[in-house]
Amino acid sequence: MRDRVRELKAEKNKADGEAALLAKVASLPEPDRSMATRLHAIVKAAAPQLAAKTWYGMPAYADAEGKVVCFFQPASRFGARYATFGFNDTAKLDDGAMWATAFALQTLSTAEEKKIAALVKRAVG
Repeated sequence: MRDRVRELKAEKNKADGEAALLAKVASLPEPDRSMATRLHAIVKAAAPQLAAKTWYGMPAYADAEGKVVCFFQPASRFGARYATFGFNDTAKLDDGAMWATAFALQTLSTAEEKKIAALVKRAVG
């Protein structure tokens, strides 16, 4: 809850959101830290209009209205076997009656980076 209160206060200032995201990424254990750092670069390059922020203590990226489009859930957060890169309902990924909204990540190769960049571009329209 404390994380969420800090996030709500930081939403008023875009620079605070970016600083909070970078601080959160720096606090992650490896390999989550490296993966989050690379994902941050991918998202910022693919959709520079998205604002970096934290969302429930996780790195996230929001549209102009402040709605989270995509986020990174570190494996260490829940003791999971893999990290997750996910999209919220604001993402424009609709594909028929069923489509993926989250992807498991164990490593990031060039192939995965290209797929993520394409998904992020599509998500913002």
